[in-house]
Amino acid sequence: MLQKKGYTIAGIVSTGGEALLKSAGLVPDLVIMDTNLPGPLDGVDAAHYIFQLFHVPVVIVAGMNDEEKLARIKYAKPYGIVFKPFTAVEIITTVDLALYNHQDRAGTLGNLPAGEPQKMMENTTEATIILDKRGRIIFLSTFALWFVDIPAKEALMQYWRDVMLFVNDETGEELKDPVADVIRQTAATVFDSNTAMVTKTSKRRKVLVTIRPLRDNRDRFLAVLMSLKEDVKKVYM
Repeated sequence: MLQKKGYTIAGIVSTGGEALLKSAGLVPDLVIMDTNLPGPLDGVDAAHYIFQLFHVPVVIVAGMNDEEKLARIKYAKPYGIVFKPFTAVEIITTVDLALYNHQDRAGTLGNLPAGEPQKMMENTTEATIILDKRGRIIFLSTFALWFVDIPAKEALMQYWRDVMLFVNDETGEELKDPVADVIRQTAATVFDSNTAMVTKTSKRRKVLVTIRPLRDNRDRFLAVLMSLKEDVKKVYM
């Protein structure tokens, strides 16, 4: 229906986690999100993070009988909602209005909480991992996948300590959970020496780690951002 009106489909995904990764890589003009995506990150939560993290507007497609999701939709701040089954006029009008309203509103949204998404995805010196309030991984940059050493689908929506651990590089002792401290105190934590990251595949790398809270444009806690750099000491002779 939309293609007949001249819109280009940038990508199609089937889970909320894939929608977040694809939105960061493509930064589309609009996301049309079905509420009934499978997996632990459903369409409503995915829409919330896509808009709050990347400021990409979202239109929700929902069923009339899904009362639980309908009650949560307002927190995702969609630019429109279309109920199935819908007509071409309904979806096209909703999309046109969403794009127009977002163009008018974009200047009031403030800075992107985690920075430009495409730059994060293209960065080959600093890995970015974003966690939800429960410490589950909701986003990994391309470089972060090299760090965690498993495919994105195996890492997404996993509790972060089931994917990786931080240990003292000299003693091997596991460090106190830094993510819990950041969530509880809403203050940044930095590990800048003698820290190693160990993955579930037993890969070990010495790292520099920064973990900080992300806030939305109303200064409310949104998520946790974890930045990783490989700690490579250079010795000059």
